[in-house]
Amino acid sequence: MTPTTETTVGIGGAAESTDMVLNIGPQHPSTHGVLRLRLVLDGERIVHAEPVIGYMHRGAEKLFEARDYRQIIVLANRHDWLSAFSNELGVVLAVERMLGMEVPERAVWTRTLLAELNRVLNHLMFLGSYPLELGGITPVFYAFREREVLQNAMEEVSGGRMHYMFNRVGGLKEDLPAGWTARAREAVAAVRSRMDVFDDLVLGNEIFRGRTRGVGTLAPETVHAYGVSGPIARASGVDFDLRRDEPYLAYGDLQDTLKVVTRSEGDCLARFEILLEQTHNALDLADACLDRLAELPPGPINQRLPKVLKAPEGHTYAWTENPLGINGYYLVSKGEKTPYRLKLRSASYNNIQALTELLPGTLVADMVAILGSMFFVVGDIDK
Repeated sequence: MTPTTETTVGIGGAAESTDMVLNIGPQHPSTHGVLRLRLVLDGERIVHAEPVIGYMHRGAEKLFEARDYRQIIVLANRHDWLSAFSNELGVVLAVERMLGMEVPERAVWTRTLLAELNRVLNHLMFLGSYPLELGGITPVFYAFREREVLQNAMEEVSGGRMHYMFNRVGGLKEDLPAGWTARAREAVAAVRSRMDVFDDLVLGNEIFRGRTRGVGTLAPETVHAYGVSGPIARASGVDFDLRRDEPYLAYGDLQDTLKVVTRSEGDCLARFEILLEQTHNALDLADACLDRLAELPPGPINQRLPKVLKAPEGHTYAWTENPLGINGYYLVSKGEKTPYRLKLRSASYNNIQALTELLPGTLVADMVAILGSMFFVVGDIDK
């Protein structure tokens, strides 16, 4: 038998198991905008994750203190740039509550209509971009086609495509253009008729389901601990929606149409399914608002305001069910024309904190699938 020779080669510290720290972002194709993730890896598995935020911070809350109640609307609608109308809404609701002001009925129903159209616009962006992050390029083209139809309707009524600046304390900026409700109804019908693209093309795709089912499961306990809200919370079985549980605007009269959809799985697939079903329901709510507006008699759409608007001394908290979750404004007034303090509670800020619980134990390859399913806007985190 031929003798064998064994040779031992010294490989130093590389033979030991060592963790590697990996920075994803802040400028990286796998992140949304300027979000940075500091990951500690053991091979291909994440053992620790820390979201590092603040790269887009604009100091909006401090700027609120130097603007009057008309001017802060233009600042407030920008933190979640996909939900501008809903962002404006929270500010004017807070000021109106401080003033004890009743808004004309036509303004209430029109606000509800535009809030639901804004919800569809927000959701369509994520319904298209999320499959794109997993390698499916086609859905985003359909999503932008449908968004364009609704963007045209929103632009006609407000003059803006993204930052509408249409809400005012006491109502809306101006009345609806002649014939706009009919055109809005056509836009809603056109988008609804093509929503099966996402039902069939995305949810029916076995690769998409394979990348998302059972991945990134968020427990209800974690939802409560981190204050997660909106579609992400409802995908984990947390049945809470301000439109139903603390109705504002005209939602109290829309309970027969409003459907709060929940799932129990809490994974990436469940979060996408919730978003899709909410989009269908938002279109139904928009139709119900259009029906109600057609029945209302002509009347004002805003209240006459003094030249200098001052909120009385005191404080209040107004929260709304924004497309991405709970959006709250805590307003403190000293009786001046500017707020003494206006604290913003944004949905994405709380939602993204749950990544510290979601990512550990998962593979790096699943990180993008989990990150994309959190449906956040970085400006909504950094404020």
